[in-house]
Amino acid sequence: MARTLRNVVDAAGRGVFPPADGATTVVPQPSARDAGVLAFTAHSVVFTDEDPAWVYATLRSLDCDPLAATMNPRFLAAFMARTGRVCETVDALLVGSPLPGEPPLGLERIEDPGHPRIAYARARRDDVRAWRADGGVLVLGRGVAGRLEVSVEVAQAARQRGLGRALVAAARHLVAEPVWAQVSPGNARSARAFQAAGYRPVGAEVLLRPAR
Repeated sequence: MARTLRNVVDAAGRGVFPPADGATTVVPQPSARDAGVLAFTAHSVVFTDEDPAWVYATLRSLDCDPLAATMNPRFLAAFMARTGRVCETVDALLVGSPLPGEPPLGLERIEDPGHPRIAYARARRDDVRAWRADGGVLVLGRGVAGRLEVSVEVAQAARQRGLGRALVAAARHLVAEPVWAQVSPGNARSARAFQAAGYRPVGAEVLLRPAR
């Protein structure tokens, strides 16, 4: 079977990772929307429709630790310049397994397609669904390679009360497959909330999206 990003993501969700051999694997983009880099322990996956030979030649040209080359700013800048794409940040990538039973938090489905969090998510994900709780919003949708992704928003007045952790924990009760989260490494509060809710760090990710 040909290696695809979906194969890699599904395996990582089960705790099966590429070999820690210092190599880089190049696979096709899973969609026209998403290109980028997924870095695991001592193995990176670049997903792009560009020529793999260009990827490998550009990585070899960098004067840096080869294990860090795919996340090196010069490679990412070259990647964006070649593809005409843009990126926002490098995210930590976490995954949580589904949990049985009802969410331990009262949730109300948001049906309004014009809700700001739904509109924002639809620019990045498909099949978006959202719920509200007192002081927060939980969003699920199909993101990179069709994986199920979660994001939450907590109102300023409701922060530091454990609501973020409760929301991301609730997401695990709403799904029947692994659910993924992208967290900016600088957002330590969010990272702690996801890990306290049982999400496991699996790697780092940079997404390159078409320029607006």
